[in-house]
Amino acid sequence: MLFVVALAIAPMIHAAREPQGGPARLLANEAPSPGGGPSPSLEGPVITIHSTDNVTRGKIGTFVLNMKPALLLGGMYVKFSVSGSAVEGVDYLPLGSMAYIGQSGYAVIQVQTLADPRGLAARKAYSVVITLEDGAGYAVGKPDSAVMWIKP
Repeated sequence: MLFVVALAIAPMIHAAREPQGGPARLLANEAPSPGGGPSPSLEGPVITIHSTDNVTRGKIGTFVLNMKPALLLGGMYVKFSVSGSAVEGVDYLPLGSMAYIGQSGYAVIQVQTLADPRGLAARKAYSVVITLEDGAGYAVGKPDSAVMWIKP
């Protein structure tokens, strides 16, 4: 019986890359190498993002995050960064840096736009870009960022 158990766990113990360039076997707690390794689906769900449309000042714009596969017994927090030509606190209310994706597999990041303090002379569109960031328990898919324009 002990011999059978030893044969079953031997591949997990010998996880080194073959000298002839053969496939690597990773331990359960070992990260994949940058040039290869398991596909994102083996690392957990894959998260993508899109914008529903551009938004007029004073209105609420929306970004939608999609997690595939959805988690049946709960959700997870996903990290993101915000950039673009729009200024947080001037063109829109602060967004934070994490979104919670629930059991449905979807999350919404709402962008509450503000009146333009620059005056009529500087009326132009400003961009809000949200980029998903890597985190524990999920992989970032494509598209990994989305843009929304705040129109005058």
